[in-house]
Amino acid sequence: MAANDMQGLIDRLDDLLESERSSLLSGNLEKIGPLLEDKQKLIDRFNALDLERGPELESVHRKLVRNQELLDGALDGIRKVAARMAAMRQVRQALETYDQRGKRQTVDGAVVRKIEKRA
Repeated sequence: MAANDMQGLIDRLDDLLESERSSLLSGNLEKIGPLLEDKQKLIDRFNALDLERGPELESVHRKLVRNQELLDGALDGIRKVAARMAAMRQVRQALETYDQRGKRQTVDGAVVRKIEKRA
């Protein structure tokens, strides 16, 4: 592969990584899926070249690591939100408390709603 072609590939990946970072920091998670697909294709092209990691790839590597940490953080946040929502649903269904003797008590959280029709 010619040096110009190689630099073009590096530049494309660099631009994509900056877009990915921007999307992650702004919370625009809808954009992440297509960017991940494009990133994987570019990385596959790099891997097919079987290149030595040189100084021209070091910046891209740092950005890859940085973005992976951002992705991991975003996924962790999503998991925590999902767990919190599940806990909130559980509380709405039933609340578990303990009495003075340490015995667990369950308070039903179901609310029966009735509509009364008057003439």
